[in-house]
Amino acid sequence: MTNRSRFLAVLNGEKADRLPCIEWAGWWDKTIDRWAAEEPACPVGQHALFEHLGLDMHHQYWYSPRGRGCPGPAVHGGPVIENEGDFKRILPYLFQEEGLRRLKRWLVDLKDRHGRGEIALWFTLDGFFWFPRTLLGIENHLYAFYDQPELMHEINRRLAEHYKKAIAVIYDVLTPDFMTFGEDMSYNHGPMLSKEFYDEFMAPYYAEIVPPVKQRGTKVLIDSDGDVEPLIPWFAEAGIEGVLPLERMAGVDVNRIRAKYPEWIMVGGYDKTVMHLGEKAMRAEFERLLPAMRSGRYIPAVDHQTPPDVSLENYRIYVKLLKEYAIFHAS
Repeated sequence: MTNRSRFLAVLNGEKADRLPCIEWAGWWDKTIDRWAAEEPACPVGQHALFEHLGLDMHHQYWYSPRGRGCPGPAVHGGPVIENEGDFKRILPYLFQEEGLRRLKRWLVDLKDRHGRGEIALWFTLDGFFWFPRTLLGIENHLYAFYDQPELMHEINRRLAEHYKKAIAVIYDVLTPDFMTFGEDMSYNHGPMLSKEFYDEFMAPYYAEIVPPVKQRGTKVLIDSDGDVEPLIPWFAEAGIEGVLPLERMAGVDVNRIRAKYPEWIMVGGYDKTVMHLGEKAMRAEFERLLPAMRSGRYIPAVDHQTPPDVSLENYRIYVKLLKEYAIFHAS
């Protein structure tokens, strides 16, 4: 099978020669710095590292509606805007045609390799929880559900309209294999908003974007850290088909999810906190995941970025085990 056909088979719950072997989120910069110090010949670029470490090749484009020159927050998680007037002032920096042109160039550059099956290809959109937060800041965003509902809707209405243009650009060139909405709307104790607010402020905009993406043959997933299990029924109502990264430290259990949602697509789930402990601990974690691996529609991968306490030697052991269990699944 080609790299791409293998991805598609697993995403569709079909038989494959093995599971994909990927690092979906790349690596922390500190992790890469450590590996370069341990082995000077180790490359630092993401795709060069995929090849160097023997992982399957995939390409992701995170499409941002923020254009060049858009103001940023004074501090991490701080506000860019405070109110509707501020939003109108920064509109010239948002939803730009140049962003769509950059997206198209990226797609065109990869079209032939994707068509030959050499690479899996996916894209990410700032979600309808994520994007307002990047503008309002973490704290003010949560207050805005109560204090500025009209502004929240105005941001997401404009976002959805722009995404319709992005979708037209994407599918004029090729059909990505899957996509994610970047949301991060859970922490380790569950969702950051109520179902009532989700239904009012997010679901209507998913309803505009999810169907046309699915109709064109791309699987639609949510990217949210933390305990996402309570959110799965919410997302499923919107037609969303899967989730990543399935963080173990937040109590997420891929086997429990599979038992409740047999058709749900999952990517991730491998507890990154055991990777520095050596082969025995890493093998035990693969054994924990094995029922989900056998169930289909699941791509095991690190449940977020590999942390810098993982040596290059231990990471190579992880890759060796990943390949072993990926083939064992297929048998």
